[in-house]
Amino acid sequence: MSKDVILDKYARLYEIPNQLALLGHQVECFCLSYQSHNEGIWDESDEQKKLIWHSKSYKKLTKMGLLTYPFLLLKMLSQYRPDVIISASDIPHIVLGAWCAKKLKVPFVADLYDNFEGFGQARIPGFKYLLREAVRQASLVTTTSQPLAELVSNDYDAKGLVVSMPSTVDTQIFCRKNKSEAQKQLGLNLGKRYIGTAGGLYKDKGVEVLYQAWKSIEEEMPDVHLVLAGPFQQDCPPPRGDRVHYLGALPHHEIAIVFQALDVGVISILDTPFGRYCFPQKAYEMLACGLPVVVSNIGEMNNLFADLPHALFEAGNTQDLVFKLKQQINVPDKVDFTIDDWKTIINRLEPLITSLKS
Repeated sequence: MSKDVILDKYARLYEIPNQLALLGHQVECFCLSYQSHNEGIWDESDEQKKLIWHSKSYKKLTKMGLLTYPFLLLKMLSQYRPDVIISASDIPHIVLGAWCAKKLKVPFVADLYDNFEGFGQARIPGFKYLLREAVRQASLVTTTSQPLAELVSNDYDAKGLVVSMPSTVDTQIFCRKNKSEAQKQLGLNLGKRYIGTAGGLYKDKGVEVLYQAWKSIEEEMPDVHLVLAGPFQQDCPPPRGDRVHYLGALPHHEIAIVFQALDVGVISILDTPFGRYCFPQKAYEMLACGLPVVVSNIGEMNNLFADLPHALFEAGNTQDLVFKLKQQINVPDKVDFTIDDWKTIINRLEPLITSLKS
């Protein structure tokens, strides 16, 4: 995710152990860095929780040590003697967690924050098979979306309980604020209407259809401007023009200001194995900011926006996106949806985990 789970305290990979620790559990987390981060131990324990992070990183000539990491992890877990092992992040971590849990004869929980079969790792021979075998072994599987939960239940033939548990957002940061003030912070002109998005502006994330739609919106709606934020690939640069505002790659907390400044947000998802089973965090982030949206009619978005079909456009269809954008720009409509915080979500999950203890 290009985030450091320990230092950035990012999303569910951080919040699941953090909230379990706040509920009184002793939680030890073992991380393997693929990007040569510094290794060490970070102790976040205080009077409220017992939470310790262990990070292992293999750099340069030591990369061969990756082959022995499973045995090192098993040794550390044997010393810790967990009641339950929860594994997340990607295919290797899910497989390692299942292997360690089997060796230690403790219950195993797999958290799938995306369809890992859509990751590049899945092209490595045998990885899909190992992933499915590990998930089948799990006593409990949590997924980021209902379509992914159905895939795991039906295609993976999961033996344990499968629960859809979409990630949430920090509602202290992503919240409703004065639109004019947000526009001032970003240096935008008041009195104009703004559409846009933020995040990875990549082809495989579906941004091209927005760029194509902008050509029509730019011609037909002269008071509308396009706002974009996030990294992009050189072969797919953002549009240019006096009414295009590219803000660069912003820190995560500043993305909220972008969504607070817009009149309509766009979430474009491709009809791919990844897109069909993901749950884009932008949906919750935009909704938490009170932003009307237009979103691809893919996967979980069909469920989330079931009561607002005119906010859904056919994935990859430029004309339909233009039509739905015009509707939302001229007559904005929003989903009335309560977004639970991490404390609430993990409070619901915790009894399922503790019930696994023998």
